[in-house]
Amino acid sequence: MFSWYVVTIDDMSFSLSVSPPGREPWQATIAWDSVIRVCFVAEGPLTSDGLYVFTSTRPESWAVPTEAVGGAQLLDELMRRGLFDAGLAVRALTSLEGLFCWPPDGERERTGPAEIA
Repeated sequence: MFSWYVVTIDDMSFSLSVSPPGREPWQATIAWDSVIRVCFVAEGPLTSDGLYVFTSTRPESWAVPTEAVGGAQLLDELMRRGLFDAGLAVRALTSLEGLFCWPPDGERERTGPAEIA
């Protein structure tokens, strides 16, 4: 588990509090209504899977390891809010590797992100 990466959730947003070993700590708060796309990257058995949350507020995604404190709860909340498909989550969580994005390419309501950062 990434105890140095903490995700907290409330009604309006989710917050990231990150204190990586040997690097400067940082914090961010992301409003739910700014989320335009979410990608789940299955990395295999030796690496933490990742969530990449794209927002309307910046071109880069917010990268969140699923093993972060609160990482699993973030995925649950993204599904509950309709920001990530539950069926796609099952496929992603049971895959050894791959990229799984919601909404799928071509189905984004707003202009989507340029890249995973």
